[in-house]
Amino acid sequence: MTGTALLRGVRIAAALAVAAASGCSSAGGGTPAWTAGGTPSAPTPSAPGAETGAGATTGATTGTSATAEPAASGSASAAPGSTATAWKVFSDPGKAISFELPQEWIVQSVAPDQGTMPGALKIEVKDAKGGYLATLQTGLQPQPVPACAEEDGRPYVVISSVPVELPHRDGEGTIDPRVVFRVIQGYKYFGSYGLTNMVGGAGGKSCALQNVVRGPDGKGDYSFGDLTALKSFAPDQKVAPAKSFDTLDQAAAYVNEGSEFANVQRMLMSLRIRN
Repeated sequence: MTGTALLRGVRIAAALAVAAASGCSSAGGGTPAWTAGGTPSAPTPSAPGAETGAGATTGATTGTSATAEPAASGSASAAPGSTATAWKVFSDPGKAISFELPQEWIVQSVAPDQGTMPGALKIEVKDAKGGYLATLQTGLQPQPVPACAEEDGRPYVVISSVPVELPHRDGEGTIDPRVVFRVIQGYKYFGSYGLTNMVGGAGGKSCALQNVVRGPDGKGDYSFGDLTALKSFAPDQKVAPAKSFDTLDQAAAYVNEGSEFANVQRMLMSLRIRN
């Protein structure tokens, strides 16, 4: 990170901290939730439970085995910044789930992964050019959070966090469901969006940020995002579909200024699951 970029990030963070302290929040794109760190190489990580803290904002060729129809007027109002003017509703054949997506995006049901529960669904969403955006998976077998030794954890920040009403199971290390965009620090800043009701990690550090919602008892867990878990990548590892940024300012710009995240956010927020 250059000295100029660092200074700009510190100034932005200081201004945001003042706004958060005064109870202000912005509508639309996410507001970065980090605070100015004491050293250039280590920005202050998110505090435990930061997924619900300052910086949260309020705002969202089909497969042959599913249906897509125009979205009802007035449903799931587009988040400010979204550019899609026409939206459609995707539903699986059994009407177990539904969500909205831009008319030109592609949604297709694919075979669920091995080991998922009976009746599990796996649905991929791509943009109009076939570029991957997100996967919805239901019926995931509940798994314990992988152990993360303190020395292995990497600092992470929550750039956007929006509450959503979805069926879930409470327990240790859980929060109410959110649509989040979080960034974990490595040789770059790696970002990922998705649904979660799981706290990122202890002490503002994590080995892997889980984009998973603990489902009701007997229903299995579910995920909707670009990754089910975000980690810090090594230079020789493939990063996609995670996002990578040279600075936190760039990550904030992706959330605040681009249309892709705004459209994805609306899509994720529109998810409905039948109990």
